[in-house]
Amino acid sequence: METTDAVAGLECVDCGTVIEATAEAHRCPECDGPLDPRYDYDAIDLDRETLEGRPADSQWRYAELLPFARETAVTTREGATPLVDCPDLADELGVEQVLLKDEGRNPTGSVRDRGASLAVTAATRSDADDVALPSTGNGGQAAAAYAGRAGLESHAYLPSRSGFTNKAMVNVHGGDMNVVGGRYGDAVGAYEEALAEHDDWYSLRAFETPYRHEGIKTLFYELVEDLEWTVPDAICYPTGIGTGIVGLAKAAREFEELGLIDEMPTLYAAQASGCAPIADAVADGRDDLDPVERPDTICGELEIPDPPAGSWVLEALRETDGDAVATDDPDILEAAVRVAQTTGLEPTPSAAAAASGAWELADRGAFDGDETVVIVSTGAGNKEADVLRSHLMGQGI
Repeated sequence: METTDAVAGLECVDCGTVIEATAEAHRCPECDGPLDPRYDYDAIDLDRETLEGRPADSQWRYAELLPFARETAVTTREGATPLVDCPDLADELGVEQVLLKDEGRNPTGSVRDRGASLAVTAATRSDADDVALPSTGNGGQAAAAYAGRAGLESHAYLPSRSGFTNKAMVNVHGGDMNVVGGRYGDAVGAYEEALAEHDDWYSLRAFETPYRHEGIKTLFYELVEDLEWTVPDAICYPTGIGTGIVGLAKAAREFEELGLIDEMPTLYAAQASGCAPIADAVADGRDDLDPVERPDTICGELEIPDPPAGSWVLEALRETDGDAVATDDPDILEAAVRVAQTTGLEPTPSAAAAASGAWELADRGAFDGDETVVIVSTGAGNKEADVLRSHLMGQGI
């Protein structure tokens, strides 16, 4: 696989083994741990002036910090999403400023487009013909879209509870959609069986491909530039599998390594209390996760009972002096409505877990009052408008 000159290999997060970035490299050959692209930052010539002189047209404006050259990218101009000032929410949280990063403006309506662009680009550089993944919904839709653009066959395994829009759009993009009875774990099982039968399929599963969190990290680069190179005090991110937290922490380290910033943000992983293995581990002070035996939340994108790189996510939170918070479904739904009614923006229920988590953190006294808080809305509300409308109808509205 051809990568940029700055890529120094793939490093195992668990044992530290470094291997070449090859087509076969999905997991560590020594311990089966997740792999992370490693860069020679001394070979990267990137400064504020260079970035400020470029158009904010997509995440590929940061190609020096991505593993593939821009001219090889499979892209639909994902990224470059708006950072919207929300003064009413700042008043309610009792902080100086609240900004909402609206990832619903991405081409397929979610943050998953960032990772799909990188992962599908990797598949094309590996001469793959088919890509496959299990997904709670948005990732499957994004993978089908980018695979279609690249001329690849895609195979998505979605639990039956996934939203109609995601399922429909997998088919619309020409993907092979496999609806699996049950929940996300059942979809993973079906995917693994299929992958065992098709050893030529290229996996796009989060933390199995080393590249999905590489796309999400560009979100942090945009934040800092939009804030005129000021690092926000806190970033609240709705968290299921954990690619967002890992990607944001890595991006902050990279900008710090390059001298573009001089401090790290505090990262907060926001989960639904019906499936909160990360928040539970943080509360207990553990270094690893206990799987949730009976996950139960309306936030399907967050219902990941056993995140495959949980220890990595916990390390990212510790590294940024971060924390994790879990809130109940009714509070999350109410947060989605509150954001829509006060800002004009439209988060999905799962995305609104970040806003609900921010309110919970404020109630706990986590903020002093002078902070800039970024809430990441990872998906467009019209994907699950029926859920939000049902919530209002339940209140007699």
